[in-house]
Amino acid sequence: MTNKKPVVILMADDDADDRMMTKEALEESRVVNDLRFVEDGEELLDYLLHRGRFAAEGASPKPGLILLDLNMPKKDGREALKEIKAYPELRRIPIVVMTTSKAEEDIYRSYELGANSFITKPVTFDRLVELMKTIGDYWVEFVELPD
Repeated sequence: MTNKKPVVILMADDDADDRMMTKEALEESRVVNDLRFVEDGEELLDYLLHRGRFAAEGASPKPGLILLDLNMPKKDGREALKEIKAYPELRRIPIVVMTTSKAEEDIYRSYELGANSFITKPVTFDRLVELMKTIGDYWVEFVELPD
Protein backbone atom coordinates (compact mmCIF):
# COMPACT_ATOMS: atom_id res chain seq x y z
CA MET A 1 0.00 0.00 0.00
CA THR A 2 1.20 3.49 -0.76
CA ASN A 3 0.54 6.61 1.24
CA LYS A 4 -1.16 8.40 -1.62
CA LYS A 5 -4.06 10.63 -0.72
CA PRO A 6 -7.46 9.28 -1.75
CA VAL A 7 -8.49 10.11 -5.28
CA VAL A 8 -11.94 11.54 -5.94
CA ILE A 9 -13.72 9.29 -8.44
CA LEU A 10 -16.51 11.03 -10.33
CA MET A 11 -19.06 8.82 -12.05
CA ALA A 12 -21.33 10.26 -14.73
CA ASP A 13 -24.23 7.85 -15.29
CA ASP A 14 -27.97 8.45 -15.56
CA ASP A 15 -28.88 4.93 -14.33
CA ALA A 16 -29.48 4.95 -10.55
CA ASP A 17 -29.03 1.17 -10.35
CA ASP A 18 -25.66 1.37 -12.10
CA ARG A 19 -24.54 4.13 -9.72
CA MET A 20 -25.63 2.14 -6.65
CA MET A 21 -24.03 -1.10 -7.91
CA THR A 22 -20.77 0.69 -8.72
CA LYS A 23 -20.69 2.22 -5.23
CA GLU A 24 -21.31 -1.21 -3.66
CA ALA A 25 -18.74 -2.84 -5.95
CA LEU A 26 -16.10 -0.26 -4.96
CA GLU A 27 -16.86 -0.90 -1.29
CA GLU A 28 -16.78 -4.67 -1.82
CA SER A 29 -13.46 -4.45 -3.65
CA ARG A 30 -12.10 -2.30 -0.81
CA VAL A 31 -11.28 0.65 -3.03
CA VAL A 32 -11.47 3.42 -0.48
CA ASN A 33 -12.07 6.63 -2.32
CA ASP A 34 -14.42 9.57 -2.37
CA LEU A 35 -16.98 8.50 -4.99
CA ARG A 36 -19.24 11.23 -6.36
CA PHE A 37 -22.02 11.07 -8.92
CA VAL A 38 -23.56 13.21 -11.63
CA GLU A 39 -26.46 12.09 -13.81
CA ASP A 40 -25.73 13.58 -17.24
CA GLY A 41 -23.12 15.39 -19.28
CA GLU A 42 -24.40 18.84 -18.34
CA GLU A 43 -24.08 18.05 -14.62
CA LEU A 44 -20.62 16.62 -15.28
CA LEU A 45 -19.45 19.89 -16.84
CA ASP A 46 -21.14 21.91 -14.08
CA TYR A 47 -19.26 19.81 -11.50
CA LEU A 48 -15.90 20.16 -13.25
CA LEU A 49 -16.33 23.89 -13.88
CA HIS A 50 -17.84 24.60 -10.42
CA ARG A 51 -21.13 25.94 -11.80
CA GLY A 52 -24.70 25.86 -10.49
CA ARG A 53 -25.17 23.57 -7.49
CA PHE A 54 -21.43 22.80 -7.58
CA ALA A 55 -20.36 26.45 -7.26
CA ALA A 56 -19.95 26.45 -3.47
CA GLU A 57 -16.44 26.04 -2.07
CA GLY A 58 -15.66 22.34 -1.65
CA ALA A 59 -18.82 21.19 -3.48
CA SER A 60 -16.85 19.72 -6.36
CA PRO A 61 -13.29 18.66 -5.54
CA LYS A 62 -11.23 17.88 -8.63
CA PRO A 63 -11.58 14.24 -9.56
CA GLY A 64 -8.54 12.08 -10.17
CA LEU A 65 -10.64 9.79 -12.35
CA ILE A 66 -13.92 10.08 -14.25
CA LEU A 67 -16.08 7.03 -15.03
CA LEU A 68 -18.19 8.10 -17.98
CA ASP A 69 -21.30 6.51 -19.45
CA LEU A 70 -21.87 7.34 -23.12
CA ASN A 71 -25.67 7.21 -23.25
CA MET A 72 -27.06 9.93 -21.00
CA PRO A 73 -29.79 12.58 -21.39
CA LYS A 74 -29.21 16.30 -22.03
CA LYS A 75 -25.55 15.95 -23.02
CA ASP A 76 -24.28 12.46 -23.74
CA GLY A 77 -20.88 11.10 -22.80
CA ARG A 78 -19.38 11.71 -26.24
CA GLU A 79 -20.28 15.42 -26.14
CA ALA A 80 -19.08 15.73 -22.53
CA LEU A 81 -15.80 13.96 -23.32
CA LYS A 82 -15.12 16.26 -26.27
CA GLU A 83 -15.88 19.33 -24.15
CA ILE A 84 -13.76 18.20 -21.17
CA LYS A 85 -10.74 17.56 -23.38
CA ALA A 86 -11.09 21.07 -24.84
CA TYR A 87 -10.37 22.67 -21.42
CA PRO A 88 -6.62 22.81 -20.67
CA GLU A 89 -7.29 22.60 -16.91
CA LEU A 90 -9.46 19.48 -17.30
CA ARG A 91 -7.88 17.53 -20.15
CA ARG A 92 -5.37 15.71 -17.91
CA ILE A 93 -8.10 14.06 -15.81
CA PRO A 94 -8.18 10.38 -16.85
CA ILE A 95 -11.53 9.34 -18.27
CA VAL A 96 -12.64 5.72 -18.37
CA VAL A 97 -15.65 5.22 -20.61
CA MET A 98 -17.81 2.59 -18.90
CA THR A 99 -20.84 1.82 -21.01
CA THR A 100 -23.15 -0.92 -22.23
CA SER A 101 -22.11 -0.22 -25.82
CA LYS A 102 -19.85 -2.63 -27.66
CA ALA A 103 -20.13 -0.74 -30.95
CA GLU A 104 -16.80 -0.35 -32.77
CA GLU A 105 -17.83 3.19 -33.68
CA ASP A 106 -18.22 4.11 -29.97
CA ILE A 107 -14.86 2.56 -29.12
CA TYR A 108 -13.01 4.42 -31.90
CA ARG A 109 -14.84 7.68 -31.26
CA SER A 110 -14.17 7.54 -27.49
CA TYR A 111 -10.43 7.13 -28.02
CA GLU A 112 -10.40 9.82 -30.73
CA LEU A 113 -12.04 12.20 -28.26
CA GLY A 114 -9.40 11.48 -25.63
CA ALA A 115 -10.76 8.66 -23.44
CA ASN A 116 -8.04 6.80 -21.54
CA SER A 117 -9.91 3.48 -21.53
CA PHE A 118 -13.10 1.98 -22.91
CA ILE A 119 -14.83 -0.71 -20.85
CA THR A 120 -18.11 -2.50 -21.48
CA LYS A 121 -20.09 -2.66 -18.24
CA PRO A 122 -20.09 -6.16 -16.76
CA VAL A 123 -23.45 -7.91 -16.52
CA THR A 124 -22.89 -9.56 -13.11
CA PHE A 125 -22.17 -7.92 -9.78
CA ASP A 126 -19.17 -10.21 -9.17
CA ARG A 127 -17.58 -9.08 -12.43
CA LEU A 128 -18.31 -5.44 -11.52
CA VAL A 129 -16.52 -5.94 -8.17
CA GLU A 130 -13.59 -7.46 -10.06
CA LEU A 131 -13.57 -4.52 -12.48
CA MET A 132 -13.71 -1.92 -9.67
CA LYS A 133 -10.82 -3.65 -7.90
CA THR A 134 -8.79 -3.59 -11.13
CA ILE A 135 -9.68 0.06 -11.81
CA GLY A 136 -8.80 0.92 -8.20
CA ASP A 137 -5.50 -0.93 -8.34
CA TYR A 138 -4.52 0.60 -11.64
CA TRP A 139 -5.82 4.19 -11.51
CA VAL A 140 -5.56 4.75 -7.76
CA GLU A 141 -2.58 2.67 -6.63
CA PHE A 142 -0.23 2.36 -9.60
CA VAL A 143 -0.71 5.33 -11.91
CA GLU A 144 0.85 8.66 -11.03
CA LEU A 145 -1.80 11.32 -11.61
CA PRO A 146 -1.06 15.03 -12.03
CA ASP A 147 -2.26 17.41 -9.30
